Amino acid sequence: MSRKKAAPAKENDKPVSPTLQDNFAYIEQALFRTEDLVRRPLAYLSKPGVLLYLSSVCDSQKIHETILKPMAQAGADDLEVVLTATLVEKYSSLEPVIDLMLRGYAVIFLEGRQECHAVRAAFINLRSVDEPANEKSIQGSHDGFIESLPVNLQLIRKQINSRNLIVRRYTLGNITKTDAAIVYLNNLANPEVVDEIDQRISAVNADNIMSGYLLLEYIENQSYSPFPQILQTERPDRVVGNLLEGRVALLTEGTPAALVMPVTFFAFYQSPDDYNSRSLAGSFIRLLRLFSFFIAITLPAYYIAVLSFHYEVIPMELFYQIKGSVEKIPYPPILEALFMELAIELLREAGMRLPSPIGQTIGIVGGLVIGDAVVKVGLVSYPMITVVALTAIASFVIPSHEMSYSVRLLRFPVMILASLFGFIGIFFGLTMIFAHLCKLESFGTPYFAPASPMRLKDWKDALIRSPFWKLNERPLDARPLKLEQENGKRKGNGDDRG
Repeated sequence: MSRKKAAPAKENDKPVSPTLQDNFAYIEQALFRTEDLVRRPLAYLSKPGVLLYLSSVCDSQKIHETILKPMAQAGADDLEVVLTATLVEKYSSLEPVIDLMLRGYAVIFLEGRQECHAVRAAFINLRSVDEPANEKSIQGSHDGFIESLPVNLQLIRKQINSRNLIVRRYTLGNITKTDAAIVYLNNLANPEVVDEIDQRISAVNADNIMSGYLLLEYIENQSYSPFPQILQTERPDRVVGNLLEGRVALLTEGTPAALVMPVTFFAFYQSPDDYNSRSLAGSFIRLLRLFSFFIAITLPAYYIAVLSFHYEVIPMELFYQIKGSVEKIPYPPILEALFMELAIELLREAGMRLPSPIGQTIGIVGGLVIGDAVVKVGLVSYPMITVVALTAIASFVIPSHEMSYSVRLLRFPVMILASLFGFIGIFFGLTMIFAHLCKLESFGTPYFAPASPMRLKDWKDALIRSPFWKLNERPLDARPLKLEQENGKRKGNGDDRG
């Protein structure tokens, strides 16, 4: 049970009146006579009193068990001793009490006393801690964040039993009053990074901050960049792994995800499964994901450039097959590619928005029936369908939805450049993309580290996933207070032992 002294009245704040009717009238007027305001008379040690709460956010059963029943059986004069609720606060002014009522507190007023007690009695309707649908795990933990901030914090503390784990709370939104918190390890997180994040969050002045997703654009470095600079994840184990590297996580009430910062480009291609598998398997899958980045951006553009400018790069046997399929299409390759890419995007969005059984049906109908029909009609060639299908599969390989959206967006300008300038256009487009990656930052951290600036030691957990006994330093991009980490040494036979 929380024990707090009476809060002092602020300027222009009405103090608690010894008259019950005056207090009720003020609160009723402040809440604009809302009809879910409940006034319940009560008696405490032969003294009249009143209990005020909002029925839409309070649990009546909890009010009975933690407030009414203990007060009826009370033998002490101090309410803080009598009440059995987990959170009881004493106030001498009414304005903070009204804010607490909106958060699920019931308020007790007693005749003749110029103070009141606020008791937490919020109605809590939580879903189970299930594995997130967007971030499936083959091996390892199957827990996922839910829409409750206390539960999400508990999931993190369950895995990090350290006194250095710090939670710093915020209230966001002038109207929504959303609870939020940043979490970091005091002995690892750089104070400059923590202060920078704190300043950006504190500087947000907006009426509507209902979730962490809305807050993201307020605090990231460049909102108009196609690349996400803050990692969104619904997995507690992924957040814990980043905290242990010296990063900071932001969680908000009502959002089943955490925002991790600062991050780099390569962090979006890492998955908890990389660390739950052996190093060779984890390295292969990670390299495959990074290779999919180039496939998803350049494969349609490469096909357009070959058909438009560079027939000579196609083997002669394949050339005649492609020519026989393409010469029946009345449109240039760029229009053919744009038509198919837009069709794939429409099918993907339709499958996501519809219920699961219908969404799967849409995918089958789109992939088989519509694909075969457009070829027979002569709108699209078979090679283009193959290219677009491989491109879609490559974009699905990316474990981060934000990065997947970025890749899907970037391939369109690269396709246009390829249709205008061929391979030179593709090279120019990739040069602009990598120049932007090298210039971009995430809370003072170079976004394309450890490639730019180059740090060879960090490649052990960027392109590949080295064995744990080789990962004896934390990544420099997180700017941790301590680079060295103790991962033990390998003991046994072999030339690679530590």
